Amino acid sequence: MLFVLLLAAVLGSAIALVYARHEHRALFSELETLGAERDDLDIEWGLLQTEQSTWADAAQVEQRAVAEMGMVFPTPQDIVVTAP
Repeated sequence: MLFVLLLAAVLGSAIALVYARHEHRALFSELETLGAERDDLDIEWGLLQTEQSTWADAAQVEQRAVAEMGMVFPTPQDIVVTAP
């Protein structure tokens, strides 16, 4: 009887070990995939920050305002100062 009980315990622990190793491999694979995705997103984030700083550059904004919208700086006669 003791032998059957010990055999069941050994088989149970062996199955638990196999399951734990399988779970570890699956989770490690997912971790590697997510790490690669994070790296790709970090690269894209850097590119977007560079693009944003380019578009937000004052000279770039002024150039687009003049070229696309025909905007010009107001003359001193066109500026009106009002009191609060």
